[in-house]
Amino acid sequence: MELQGKVALVTGAGSGIGAASALLLARAGARVGALGHTEDELQATAARIRDGGGEAMPLLADVASPEEMGGAVERLAGAYGRLDIAVANAGINGVWAPIDELAPEEWDRTIAVNLRGTFLTLRCAVPWLKRAGGGAVVIVSSINGTRTFTGAGATAYACSKAAQLALGQMAAVELGKHGIRVNVVCPGAIETEIGDNTQQRHTEAAAVPAEHPAGEIPLTGERPGRAEDVAELVLFLASGRSRHISGSPVWIDGAQSLLM
Repeated sequence: MELQGKVALVTGAGSGIGAASALLLARAGARVGALGHTEDELQATAARIRDGGGEAMPLLADVASPEEMGGAVERLAGAYGRLDIAVANAGINGVWAPIDELAPEEWDRTIAVNLRGTFLTLRCAVPWLKRAGGGAVVIVSSINGTRTFTGAGATAYACSKAAQLALGQMAAVELGKHGIRVNVVCPGAIETEIGDNTQQRHTEAAAVPAEHPAGEIPLTGERPGRAEDVAELVLFLASGRSRHISGSPVWIDGAQSLLM
């Protein structure tokens, strides 16, 4: 129960890495605000936390809306009187297409959710973290845009993920004097539902031939990681065990990105 007495906000908490992180943080003793845009998924995550003896508050909000995010964070921190941890996880793959076919509105949607949503999460959470005398922010980025650039048509997605890393490192420098640590998690292939919000169009036109050794992931072969694997890293970076780590990207991909 190393997070006993702490309050954590997790965006994109209805499924995948967000849900796994919310559950693990709650198991470690944190009271969790599970934020997302699908109410039944959030209620399911909150129910699982409560069934395990934890405390959770579902927060229905669009991460790209400053009004909705501000209201959600105020409800969480207002109810518990504090906020100690913010996990900016919400994201979409969006549309993957050649640059000259990618519509501006498709670009805007990916950037709005992945980058604007991360910015708004920090913007709304940081005042409360300062009031608490410090805290931890964990941004969930990707190997795409930070170490891997072979995803055909993934320009908008990769750019949003690269910018998340830059945002995290800028914030780590700015917020260090307030005792706030900011780190960036970069998963590779993970078993999640993110493929449900992916639209691929003519990606073969953007592809460049590349040969990789047998088994795309050196550590596990063809088996992707689990959301729970990433959640363990999130817990570590949110806890006092990582007290001198800030501004660091951590790739969690079984060495996948070293081949791609």
